[in-house]
Amino acid sequence: MIPQMWENVFGGRDKKKTLRDRLLENILFQDLTYNELRLVEKIVNVRQYHPGENIFRQGEVGVGMYIVISGTVNIYVEEMEAVSQKLVTAHITQLKACDFFGELALVESESRRSASATAHEDCQVIGFFKPDLIEIIERSPSAGVKILMRLGEVLGTRLRQTTNRITEMKKEYKVR
Repeated sequence: MIPQMWENVFGGRDKKKTLRDRLLENILFQDLTYNELRLVEKIVNVRQYHPGENIFRQGEVGVGMYIVISGTVNIYVEEMEAVSQKLVTAHITQLKACDFFGELALVESESRRSASATAHEDCQVIGFFKPDLIEIIERSPSAGVKILMRLGEVLGTRLRQTTNRITEMKKEYKVR
């Protein structure tokens, strides 16, 4: 498990918050004005998932990102083992309230999910989808720019974390 690569390093952990509070906790929406935030509140989708229910599957076309409001979500990958040709599942991390995932789908065209996300327990998530982002850009360009700038920051941070982890793994491999 590699929690440092997927954990939300941008938000808090309080469980009793409104939709507006949850959005403001997320780095993508922190710079929005009151009216810009009201627009986002009207556009996003709150969804419920039950234990074992897929939020999305590896290889599917990604349509947006999710913010965990309550419960936990497992992130995992499935790979074909070279020798046995069996499908092997590797658990990446477990996300909880305030964590978010899937944001790459907001900027990639025909993005394919690199991992699967499944509800570990009853959970509630905010879905923020690419058409939502496009609508915000069209209706409030300043809000769209603020969200996109923060999205760039998130993607840059996650890329840097991944690069650092790969560098560490290469060093460990060379030592052996």
